[in-house]
Amino acid sequence: MFDKSVVESHTISVLVENEPGVLARVVGLFSGRGYNIESLTVSEVNKQKHLSRISIVTSGTPMVIEQIKEQLKRQVPVYSVQDLTVKGPHVERELALVKIVNSGENRIEALRVADSFRARTLDSTLESFVFEVTGASSKVSAFVDLMTSLGETEVARTGVSAISRGSEIDFQ
Repeated sequence: MFDKSVVESHTISVLVENEPGVLARVVGLFSGRGYNIESLTVSEVNKQKHLSRISIVTSGTPMVIEQIKEQLKRQVPVYSVQDLTVKGPHVERELALVKIVNSGENRIEALRVADSFRARTLDSTLESFVFEVTGASSKVSAFVDLMTSLGETEVARTGVSAISRGSEIDFQ
């Protein structure tokens, strides 16, 4: 059934009631059982129904991932738990703000790299740039790595936001 030795990364979308303490209970489930959260984002997605979507990227063996999903489904007030990794086609994006401090030729190269990654320049001084880059986590990581090779960097990342593709809607 499951290969117990294979560690996989999964993106899980959890639709919850937007009320105080829900995020703490979800995070507590992970920490209490020693599961790692690689990325976590949460935001209200439906004001009228007071619903929020929590996007979690976690990793583990297939058995651990199944345990996580089952335990999330038992949380109150969780309305749905979808493992987007196995459900089918989905879209994942992450945003990062990257500040780079450098001078000379490295400034020109930083602008070239930013252009090739379609990053937007949000701020520019004589000593630094702040870029905004969006895309898959691997693209964001590659951009950060290249910028780090060109100067001192400071990074703020949003974490992964994800949603399934197609005509199916998670809530009505």
